[in-house]
Amino acid sequence: MIDYKKALNAEQLQVVEEPGGPMLVIAGAGSGKTRTLTCRVAHLVEEGIHPEGILLATFTNKAARSMLSQVESLIGRDINGIWGGTFHHLAHRTLRVHASRLGFASGFSILDGEDARQLINACIKELGIDGKKGKFPKGDVVGGMISLGINTGISLQENIRDRYPFFENLTDDIVATAARYKTRKRALNVMDFDDLLFFWRELLLNFSEVRDYYAERFLHVLVDEYQDTNHLQAQIVNLLASCHRNLMVVGDDSQSIYSFRGANYENIMKFPELYPDCRIFKLETNYRSTPEILNLANLSIDNNENQYRKTLRAVRGNGARPILVPTRNVLQQADFVSQRILEINRAGVPLGEIAVLYRAHFHSMEVQMELTRRGIPFEIRSGIRFFEQAHIKDVTAYLRVIVNPKDEMAWKRALGLYEKIGPVTADKLWRFIDSKQDPLDAVLTEDFKKAAPRSSLSGLGRFLETFRAVYDAKEASPPRVVEAVIKNGYFDLLRETRTDASSREDDLLQFMNFASRFSSLDGFLSELALLTSVNDDEKEQEAMAQDKVALSSIHQAKGLEWKAVLMIWCSEGMMPLARALNDPGGEEEERRLFYVAATRAKDQLYLCYPLMDYARGMGNTIVRPSRFILELKSGSRGAGDMPYERWQVDDY
Repeated sequence: MIDYKKALNAEQLQVVEEPGGPMLVIAGAGSGKTRTLTCRVAHLVEEGIHPEGILLATFTNKAARSMLSQVESLIGRDINGIWGGTFHHLAHRTLRVHASRLGFASGFSILDGEDARQLINACIKELGIDGKKGKFPKGDVVGGMISLGINTGISLQENIRDRYPFFENLTDDIVATAARYKTRKRALNVMDFDDLLFFWRELLLNFSEVRDYYAERFLHVLVDEYQDTNHLQAQIVNLLASCHRNLMVVGDDSQSIYSFRGANYENIMKFPELYPDCRIFKLETNYRSTPEILNLANLSIDNNENQYRKTLRAVRGNGARPILVPTRNVLQQADFVSQRILEINRAGVPLGEIAVLYRAHFHSMEVQMELTRRGIPFEIRSGIRFFEQAHIKDVTAYLRVIVNPKDEMAWKRALGLYEKIGPVTADKLWRFIDSKQDPLDAVLTEDFKKAAPRSSLSGLGRFLETFRAVYDAKEASPPRVVEAVIKNGYFDLLRETRTDASSREDDLLQFMNFASRFSSLDGFLSELALLTSVNDDEKEQEAMAQDKVALSSIHQAKGLEWKAVLMIWCSEGMMPLARALNDPGGEEEERRLFYVAATRAKDQLYLCYPLMDYARGMGNTIVRPSRFILELKSGSRGAGDMPYERWQVDDY
């Protein structure tokens, strides 16, 4: 038998030994949530619950495998009968047995993202609406709309109105596409990933004998990361636990940060309303961070009204206070971050134990540049390197052909962005361009259009719309040329083809501001080439360097930890992100992001922001520190000293 009193603290032990019934476990950051869940499962098995009577739902299969492996290590025997895995994995397992009840054959296939995109595109074509009534979104964008509706329970019409207003005039055609896609999937005996959850819920709702079988079978249902569940997942959990009502959900409302992908914050907040007899447990003992870091995090999250109040308490001894670092501008911010990383590393902290965190991927642009210049190895966790992203390279292609009209690859990239212009057509157009004495002027002639097949004229027309704007601006400043690309067709293209168009638009606006530092287009492109062209030796050295600084968005950093964390752009409009404040509950979710970032740090936490920033059309503007920093002054807990120390970079 396991000595749980020795293995767990008092808070964890209470959860593990609770006999049953509805249980809500609010597990603060770094409080040993995984160990508590693992020991809970082990304790149930030791108490005589057969493994087949336990269901453990997680958000990654890796988490499920890790937990179940730990359970086996604890109790020293096989527990293969436990149903453990992601919601989608468990749904698939159930539907393989009962698909025929829903009109599917048991051998149904599962569409991956690419399969789903192609089928939706086929539906658009079959309905004859491709290009009708304006610029129609591509298959993966329509798929994103459909997925959001399924996972939030909000109608497709409402989602288009609220999140895709630029396609509102196409609502009827989008709805028709969604209906066609649904019909085609059933005819082909296929499901996509969202269907797995949707039909699992439908199966439990509409077939009482199936619901009763599973509800009676699972004596205990446990759910990890409950704050990240959507409305479908919460309904499924409630149906599975409807018989024995031994339901334990574990999560942290203060780390609920995924509403953009359908997570429903109300699931965890209203759990006690759904289960009035539930017991609420709080894990508040933090094993990760110093008291000083936790004090700042506690003070910050206190400002949220809609939450379960808790106080993270440190096991560790005192350390350094977090550091607030105002810098003159974004370049000095990048310089400070890079220099401080080197100093922390020289003090004995491996680079792999240092992270730079930010709210949006474009915030990392200057830091990436400075780390590259200094030869500090880093790993991007929030995507690929800023200047190597597809949308940055798309815009740059237009700039390259203006500077060098003989740049074959740039011409082909720009042309290939548009419908019906594939590699063969792009090559024909390139041969026309290459044969002309003055390629830029030649592209604007009727002969250029005649060099392309008739089927590509629509796409070619869109290319020419953007190219003419760039051509007219070619003698202007670099930011003006970038603006000519993005505001004369490219933003429309993003919205039609990318599910994350808004964040890519943010990237491009920041890219335009970056271009303002250069007086010539040639100099601007030369700098980009130097930043992105790493020679083979450097690439090999970087690949061999396992010890790399992590650059990550806060969303990607959740669940991770580092000895030192440097948060950048802790300024109003960036953290919180201005557009996020327009969403219902946006400010509180942004504050939860700030809290998540702060609680990733074990020993050192730096909050950095520029005092000045340059924005095209506005020039240099004063930047205010984030409201999440300013409000720390009036925190209800830490009367006396500020929860941070302020550094003056010029004196540093």
